[in-house]
Amino acid sequence: MQIKVTVLRSNSVSEVAVDELVPGDIVVLKAGDINPADCLLLAADHLFIDEAMLTGESYPVEKSPGLVAVEAPLSQRTNSLWMGTHVQSGEAKALVIVTGQSTEFGKLSGRIKLKAPETDFEHGVRRFGYMLMEVTLILVIMIFAVNVYLHKPVMDSFLFALALAVGLTPQLLPAVISINLAHGAKRMAAEKVIVKQLASIENFGSMNVLCSDKTGTLTEGKVHLQSALDVDGKTSDKVLRYAYLNAFYETGFNNPIDEAIRDFRAFDIKDCRKLAEIPYDFYRKRLSMLISDSGANILITKGALTNVLSACTHVENSDGILMDIDEVRERIQQNYEAFSTQGLRTLGIAYKPLAEENELVKDDEKEMRFLGFLTLFDPPKANCAQTIEQLRQLGVTLKIITGDNRLVAETVSQQLGLSGSKILTGPEIAQMSGNALMNKVTEVNVFAEVEPNQKERIIIALKKAGFVVGYMGDGINDVSALHAADVGISVDSAADIAKETAQIVLLEKDLDVLVKGVKEGRITFANTLKYVFMATSSNFGNMFSMAGASLFLPFLPLLPKQILLTNLLTDFPEMTIASDNVDAEMVTQPRRWDIHFIRKFMFTFGIVSSIFDYLTFGLLWWLQVPVEQFRTGWFLESVVSAALIVFVVRSRKSVFKSRPGKYLVIATLTIVAVTLALPYLPFATLIGFQPLPLNVLALLGIIVVLYLVTAEVAKCLFYRFV
Repeated sequence: MQIKVTVLRSNSVSEVAVDELVPGDIVVLKAGDINPADCLLLAADHLFIDEAMLTGESYPVEKSPGLVAVEAPLSQRTNSLWMGTHVQSGEAKALVIVTGQSTEFGKLSGRIKLKAPETDFEHGVRRFGYMLMEVTLILVIMIFAVNVYLHKPVMDSFLFALALAVGLTPQLLPAVISINLAHGAKRMAAEKVIVKQLASIENFGSMNVLCSDKTGTLTEGKVHLQSALDVDGKTSDKVLRYAYLNAFYETGFNNPIDEAIRDFRAFDIKDCRKLAEIPYDFYRKRLSMLISDSGANILITKGALTNVLSACTHVENSDGILMDIDEVRERIQQNYEAFSTQGLRTLGIAYKPLAEENELVKDDEKEMRFLGFLTLFDPPKANCAQTIEQLRQLGVTLKIITGDNRLVAETVSQQLGLSGSKILTGPEIAQMSGNALMNKVTEVNVFAEVEPNQKERIIIALKKAGFVVGYMGDGINDVSALHAADVGISVDSAADIAKETAQIVLLEKDLDVLVKGVKEGRITFANTLKYVFMATSSNFGNMFSMAGASLFLPFLPLLPKQILLTNLLTDFPEMTIASDNVDAEMVTQPRRWDIHFIRKFMFTFGIVSSIFDYLTFGLLWWLQVPVEQFRTGWFLESVVSAALIVFVVRSRKSVFKSRPGKYLVIATLTIVAVTLALPYLPFATLIGFQPLPLNVLALLGIIVVLYLVTAEVAKCLFYRFV
C-alpha cells in the first residue's frame, strides 16, 4: 500500500514510491495529491494548496512560480510546496529540493525524537529528593560518629543510623504520587479528559501559562461568511443573493468560501438557471457566472476585491443608483481597510445585465457594476471567551501562537477577550536571541506569523522565564511545541502525530473541559503535598528526637526494627490521601514545588514534634519504666501522633473547618487502633514491646492531645507569618 507520485524522469512520466524520490526529480501533482517533498514550483495552473497542518492558515493558499525572498516565512513562500500539505485544486509541476528528514515536516518529526525538556514537576521532585538526601546524610553521619565516639557498639550504632536514614525517608512517596495521579486520571477521564502520562496531571495543576494554536483550537478552523454589505458598508440582501447564485452554480473545485456562502443562507432559485461559467483562475482571481434570473440574463462576478474592481466602471448604491466608480473608489478602499483591520477576508461582488448568450468569455468581464463586499472569518469556538476568563480567574494566562497574519491574530484575540495584548511576529522573533526572547515573552500574549520551529522557541523561552507552560494544539505544526511544553494538550480530532505527542487529550472540543482538568490537576497536586508535609514534618521530628535521645540515653530509644515499623504504620493511612477533600482555595491558584517553603515547614513542625517527643522521653525516664516499656511508650506516642497530625497539616484551615475524606479518617483511626493493640498481641515480644500500665497510657494520651493542639496553633502562626 505504498503512496506513489507521478515523476518526470528522462522525458518520460512514471509512477514511483514517495520514499524513492530524490532531489532533482520533477513531480507532477493534481487535486487531491499530497506533496511528497519540499519542492520549488516550475509551473502551476489554478493551484491551491491546503497548508493548515503546517502553517495554521485556514484558507487555501494560491501558489505560482516566481521568486520569493529567502527570509520570507513559510506561509508567504508562494513559490514553494511543503511535504505533507495537499493539493486542493489545480495542477502543478515542481522540482524536488529536499526529501525525508530534511524537509520542514521532517524537521518537526526530528524534534520529538529528542528527550523532552525536564518538566516543572520532575524538577520539583528532583530538588525535593536532593533536600532530603542532604538532611539525611548530615544527620545520619553525625549520629553515627557521635555514637562511636561515645564507645557504643559500632554495629548497633551503624544499624541505628541506617534505620534513622530509612525513617527520615518518605518511602511511600513514589507509591502515594502514583496512586494520587491514577486517582486523578480516573476523575479526569470522567470529565472526558484522557491522561496519557500520569506525571502531566501535576504539571496541569501547576500550569500558569497556556499557549494555544488559534486555527482549529480556539477557532472552528472553518471559513464562515460574516456579512454581505453594499458599497456604503450596510447589510444588503441583493449582494448576498447574487453571491449565493454565483456560489450555488459553481462547478469547479469545492472551495470553503463558496461552501460558507451556501451555508449562510439559502435563496429560492426555482426561477433561475445557469447559462455559462468562467471558472476561477489564479491570474484573474475571479469567478463569473451567467445566470438567467426570472428571464433576465445577469453576469455575476465574485473574487478578490482589487481584481473585481478592475473589471468595473460603475458602482450601484443601496438605492439602485449608478455612479462612476472613480467617485467612490476611495470610500471602497476605506471600507476594505476597515474590514482588514478587523481581520476579515474581503471579496468583491459585481454584476451586469447581458443579452441572451450561452457562450461566455473572459472578455465579457468588463464595464461591470460593483455591488458590494463579502466578509469572511474563522470564528472562535462557542464559549471560548468565557473559558479563557475562567482560566484567568484560576491564575492561568492564555497566550495565542498562530501562523496567521498580525491583523487576523489581533482580531481573534479581541474576540476572545484579550484586547490590548501586545503582539510579536515571527520575523521579529527570528531576529531575537534566546535571552531577548525570554525577556519579551512575559509581556506578549499574541504571537502571529509564527513558523512551527518558532513555537518551540517560544515555549522554551517561557519555561526559562519561570513559567509552567501548557501548550494546546492539534496539527502537525504543533508537534515540536507539544513536545517541549511542561504539559502538551490535544483534542481527539487532532492529527495522529499531535495526539501521540501530547500528554493529555480532550475527548471533546469544548474547552470547558480544560477548566475541569486544571482543577483536577490542582486537587491531585494538593493531595501529594499533604503527604510531603506530613512525612517531612513528623518523620524529621521523630528521627531528630531519637537521634538526640540516643546521645544521652544508655540504650537506643528504639530498635532498628521498631523504627522501620514506625515508618510503615505512619505511612499506611497516606495511601488514601488521593481521596481526601481539598479546600477550595487550594484550587484557585496554580501550586508548584516550593522547596524553600517545604524546608521551613519541615523544620517548624519538626521542632514542635521534637518538643513533645522529648517530653515523652522525660516522662518515661521520670517514671523509671523498664527499657522495653520505654521503647513501647515512645513507639505508641510516635506512631499515634504522626498518624493524627495529618488532620492538622492537611489544610491551612482549622481542623474544625476542613473536613477530611472518609477513607483517610477510617485508615488513620484503624492504624491508631492497631498501634495501641500491638503491645498486647502474642508476638509483641518478638518486636520488643511490652504492655504499659493504664496510668502511663493516659499520660501519653495527654501528651498526644497537647501535641495536636500546639501543632494547630503553630499552623495558624506559620501561615500568618510565612
